[in-house]
Amino acid sequence: MATIHDVAALAGVSVSSVSNVLNGRTEKLGAQTFARVQAAIGELNYRPNRAARQLKTGHTPMLGLLVPSTANPMYGQLALKIEAVAQERYGYRLLLANTHRDKQHEARMFEDLLSFGVQAVIVVSSLNDERHLEDAVSRGLTVVSYDRSTAPAEGSQVDHVSPDNFKAGYIAADHLIAHGHTRLAFLVPGGKTVSRADKIAGFIERTTLAGLQGSSEVVQGQVMETFGDSELADLGFAMASQIKAMRPMPTGIVTVNDMLAIGLMSGLHQAGLRVPEDVSVVGMDGLSIAAFTNPGLTSVSMPLTEMADAMVQRAVDRSREPGQLPVNFIFEPVLVERQSVARPVNLQRD
Repeated sequence: MATIHDVAALAGVSVSSVSNVLNGRTEKLGAQTFARVQAAIGELNYRPNRAARQLKTGHTPMLGLLVPSTANPMYGQLALKIEAVAQERYGYRLLLANTHRDKQHEARMFEDLLSFGVQAVIVVSSLNDERHLEDAVSRGLTVVSYDRSTAPAEGSQVDHVSPDNFKAGYIAADHLIAHGHTRLAFLVPGGKTVSRADKIAGFIERTTLAGLQGSSEVVQGQVMETFGDSELADLGFAMASQIKAMRPMPTGIVTVNDMLAIGLMSGLHQAGLRVPEDVSVVGMDGLSIAAFTNPGLTSVSMPLTEMADAMVQRAVDRSREPGQLPVNFIFEPVLVERQSVARPVNLQRD
């Protein structure tokens, strides 16, 4: 079995250079040196002893990722992008777990990660209370919180990376208003999070500026779980009958995420309503499957690639240099127009 010394000898470099490649410290190497080391690793089929590396360094080259539920494709899509950055740039593997936004479960996962020698974790939660995240930081874990665009508490030692959720709600409402809609609804599952509250606030701000506060409302769906992350499409389908029964019925609908919108459009069709002729729908997330619905779903897209890059970089850099001050990055969402929005029928006939 090949050793790190064999790789160094074949590549004509020092053992420390091979170690730099294995640990993702490629900024310390020239391009030719890096290529020689990679070629030697491949030729010798070298596999580093990870257990020995953990004993020597006190940590494993792994990054934790805690998401509410991978039943929501948004989190699967985000995990793929985070994993790609972690592996390709830093040589880190990803350890993924579902938490259902449960603070006690998240806290237990922090303990597990620390016991495994993992030094950094990205948490998708956006709960109002982040004290358990601060506790994990005090015990030596680097924590990056995703999807909480509201400014963190003063003195927080947690990094925050998020899309501008307020702007996302504003953009979605603005798009419907620009198409002539005056009766609007914002659909959201039960369970309050910071990101959901920010999206609703953006929606309300835009409808209020348009003088539509009396004809626009927030409609909350009833879910089995506290936050409904694993039942979004089913919830959207069920809420279609609720929308049809409203008087007057809204002609423009914003949903808090794409899966809710996809379920809603199916439910509206089942209820005999056409999208966009009878009801226009705007989702949020920018899921790749939104382009393949019928009609194609207009969605406020979140810049997942850029945010994944920022989160992994902060998680790895701060785990290596804990003295760095935490940051709060906000990324701009963008509207992706497809075929699920049109002018209301009465305006189309004018």
